[in-house]
Amino acid sequence: MNTEATRRYFDTGAGSSALNMALDEALLETMPRLNHAVLRFYGWKEPAASFGYFQKYAEVGKLTRLRPLVRRPTGGGIVPHDADWTYSLAWPCNDPWYALPAMESYRQIHEWVQATFTYLNTRTELATQASKTGPGQCFAGFERFDLLYRGRKIAGAAQRRTRLGLLIQGSVQSPSPGLRREDWQRAMLHVAEQRGVRWQEFAADSVLLARVAQLADQKYSQAAYNERR
Repeated sequence: MNTEATRRYFDTGAGSSALNMALDEALLETMPRLNHAVLRFYGWKEPAASFGYFQKYAEVGKLTRLRPLVRRPTGGGIVPHDADWTYSLAWPCNDPWYALPAMESYRQIHEWVQATFTYLNTRTELATQASKTGPGQCFAGFERFDLLYRGRKIAGAAQRRTRLGLLIQGSVQSPSPGLRREDWQRAMLHVAEQRGVRWQEFAADSVLLARVAQLADQKYSQAAYNERR
């Protein structure tokens, strides 16, 4: 994690599938204008599943009963959003994190999540190798550098790097019923502060909100996009 940096964070609460994906994509698009990294925490208004940009809709529909299904702007497999904690990170091109190779970026984001659980007195570990047990499903088995709790995957992420910046979308399944989402979110911020990050609360401006509304209405809520392949 890049130290001695000022970054923004915000919690948008529970949103629809279309709104959640639209906000993440809009954050990526606006990185050249904002020119600072933004961490977003969010939830889901209803049980849903997101799936990777390159996956085939018909195959996804056979692998999960959750609806609605929404295509993410990032890659990866099917992620159930019926009880998880979700977050995203958008980085501008001039941030050192943007220059990291994809696997190193993946490792560092899960080291951060791992340190967060350690702070919350929960021991987890990074997978040292892949162990896949199901096709196309993010939490069926695990990949190298996924976060594990007692051998079970509890955190995964997907990335998209463009000329505008880097977007990471992450999902965490609580390892213990005694842990609360709000405590985990505060711990994420605290662990980063211990490594030199200075946080400022982020407020979306009218330009960003207008783009979010456009993407949600014209893209992520449309079957033509979600079922495009």
